[in-house]
Amino acid sequence: MEKYFDASYIWDSLPMLIPFLKVTFMVASLSVLFGTLLGFVLAAAKIGKNAFARKIANGYTTIMRCTPSIVLLFLIYYGIPAIGNNFGVNLNDVHTAVFVVITFALQFGAAMSEVMRSAYESIDKGQLEAAVSVGLSNTQAYRRIVFPQAFVVALPNIGNSLLAVLQEGSLAYTIGLIDVVGKANLIIANNYDAHALEIYLALAVIFWVISIAIEQFFLKLEKVFSKGKSVIKTT
Repeated sequence: MEKYFDASYIWDSLPMLIPFLKVTFMVASLSVLFGTLLGFVLAAAKIGKNAFARKIANGYTTIMRCTPSIVLLFLIYYGIPAIGNNFGVNLNDVHTAVFVVITFALQFGAAMSEVMRSAYESIDKGQLEAAVSVGLSNTQAYRRIVFPQAFVVALPNIGNSLLAVLQEGSLAYTIGLIDVVGKANLIIANNYDAHALEIYLALAVIFWVISIAIEQFFLKLEKVFSKGKSVIKTT
């Protein structure tokens, strides 16, 4: 089959790829949700006074950082069913998306724990003491003074981590999950590798648009919440 470049394939493949974005977004959303919860727990351990919990949280983050995403994905995909089989639990029929979400939630949690920790530690502790001294409880001081400012500091890194999840999620097709990247590979395979360049360009266009949209959204969020932060500082 001829493999000449035909730009029309870029636009023709978009309607076939875009519907599978729902799978990509589903995986990313669930990974971010569970990863954020895990990140909060890890961050609390890192800034807490329990030395053992702090070492566990820091060790977990180091391991996640040193493990390539695709390696972790295969470890989760093959490892969890193998462990289940040892305990007489059959997990071989679990949907592939579950293992993908677990993988990227674990990685996102490690990243978010550092984002939360650094954002919290960037806030002047004198503000917390001042808030408590004027009659606020610790919970009120954190909710009204510390967390809003820490959130502004963390926003850029939260956006970057979200983009990383979307991009790393493209590895899901390697274990059989048909998301937008998996669909692109199916189209190429059905075409006997013809016009692969055009289809990957279409895929790149989709991710460019999504990434720019997310980046602009977080930039606007940062501007909005930065106004609130400046008000807090002036008061």
